[in-house]
Amino acid sequence: MKLLNIIFFSVLFIQVAFGQADRDAVNQVMDQWHKAAGEANFKEYFDLMGESSIFIGTDATERWNKQEFMDYAKPHFDKGKAWNFTSLERNVDFSEDGKTAWIDELLNTQMKICRGSGVLVKENGKWLIKHYVLSMTIPNDLVDQVVPLKSDIEDKIIEEYKLK
Repeated sequence: MKLLNIIFFSVLFIQVAFGQADRDAVNQVMDQWHKAAGEANFKEYFDLMGESSIFIGTDATERWNKQEFMDYAKPHFDKGKAWNFTSLERNVDFSEDGKTAWIDELLNTQMKICRGSGVLVKENGKWLIKHYVLSMTIPNDLVDQVVPLKSDIEDKIIEEYKLK
């Protein structure tokens, strides 16, 4: 019985230790990614994204694969100023096999608080961002004021999708 307890707790310790290492690695990737944008480091920023990654921005028209996102971002990075996001809070969860992580975070940005959510995949021992969604937050008490501000633009987009 004593041997079984030792084995059980040893396995549990190893799982927790490796889980924490991956959690730290995912947090480091996300922190590096935001920092690279703040420093306008184009190469580092996009090296942290997988080749088949998707970025979804705050505008309803912003769903880009990696190359499209690079094309959009390059002029901003070339000016020496991209965007500056700092995580206020981040949650990280993992798939059972430990090869996929998903995150959600509150961000301090030039747009005030935004929410980011994403999926990272471990490839060749390295965590890469595969999917990221950036959303502006709107306090519930202000929704009735915000909706009219965006209605003209988004009504047109809604109509375009209805015609597809």
